[in-house]
Amino acid sequence: MHTSFQAIQISPFVYRVGAIDWALRNFHGYETRRGSTYNAFLVKGTSGYVLIDTVKKGFEDELMARIKSVCDPRQIVAIISNHAEMDHSGNIPYVLERIAPDAKVYASVMGAKALAAHFGADFHAIPVAPSSTLEIAGRKFHFVETRMLHWPDSMWTFDVEERVLFSNDAFGMHLAGLPCWYDEYDPAILEEESSKYFANILMTYASVVAKLCEAYPTLGIEPAIVCPDHGPLWRGDGIAHILGRYARWSNPLYRKNKAVVVYDTMWHSTEKMAYAIADGLNAGNVETVVMPLSGSHRSDVARELLDSKALIVGSPTLNQGMMPSVADVLTYIKGLKFPIELGAVFGSYGWAPLGAKALQDFIAPMAQNMTNPMTVQFVPTQDDLAKCRDYGEELAHVLYNGCTWQCV
Repeated sequence: MHTSFQAIQISPFVYRVGAIDWALRNFHGYETRRGSTYNAFLVKGTSGYVLIDTVKKGFEDELMARIKSVCDPRQIVAIISNHAEMDHSGNIPYVLERIAPDAKVYASVMGAKALAAHFGADFHAIPVAPSSTLEIAGRKFHFVETRMLHWPDSMWTFDVEERVLFSNDAFGMHLAGLPCWYDEYDPAILEEESSKYFANILMTYASVVAKLCEAYPTLGIEPAIVCPDHGPLWRGDGIAHILGRYARWSNPLYRKNKAVVVYDTMWHSTEKMAYAIADGLNAGNVETVVMPLSGSHRSDVARELLDSKALIVGSPTLNQGMMPSVADVLTYIKGLKFPIELGAVFGSYGWAPLGAKALQDFIAPMAQNMTNPMTVQFVPTQDDLAKCRDYGEELAHVLYNGCTWQCV
């Protein structure tokens, strides 16, 4: 059977049948420069096929073409929905209405409620109990509840006989590509995109991730393949690698002596201060990343914060407050709940340093330790910039000695 898109067989009875979104560049505020995939999987049973997750609405033709390369879609007897978010569940109604009207839909208890909320009260999914095992289409599937990873309905499905774990959003990344496996990609790209995904999607639930990583050996699953719903699949040593990364990223002790300097500027005064502060941090042996918001996306700021102890933010005073671009990134970061060990603010002003005050008020509740602001009126002089550099060195001293600002 020939179709325009072909499924990829990943084990004797499991096929990857999802879609590739080459054009995606924004995922609810997260910049996806390399696109994404909406992975779905088809499992061959003795009495039909089981479809695990679907794809985002608009990609149903690609999904159906890949399924048709394996079987007649009418042979689908069940759909397992691991997560009700629309990039995974959006085409469940399409499959039921046009292809397999008698297929049963399985979801977590919360997933069944979410699907009904999405598709109408008359949509009935069969709720599966946490840590339960069901025989569907002649194959055994074990279900693991992963609530708040990253929605209340999230769960994993483990094909017991094939030893394939369908992990939904866990262990994924936004990365479009034709190759199926992680070891077919540049490791540097995998590290960048998987860490960016964790920082922007899962960081706010880091404590939940940490508990799951700790409990993982007791779950009774030893997958040979891990299939997330975004990005490439994991096999062999890659499984231990990504599990180790999740354990590391979810641990607040993982942060290193690194500072992220984020700023916006009007007439370059705040920019000059940012460069001088960064130079002082570097002189104090602190790894420093400078991110001007004229060219840095909020989701990239989040990725850099994933392994950083310090967040240093600068803004000139505008309308008695901070620049809108700075307010945007701080609001985003606040929601992700990064464990910021040291916060600091700086900026130039004309009449009153109200931009720095607004920054201080916003960041103080997010940081374990907060410094005094560094402010300059109008254009910084060489003496002002020297003070900014000293300020950076003092921040480095605080990071290395683990003390409060007052000890400097």
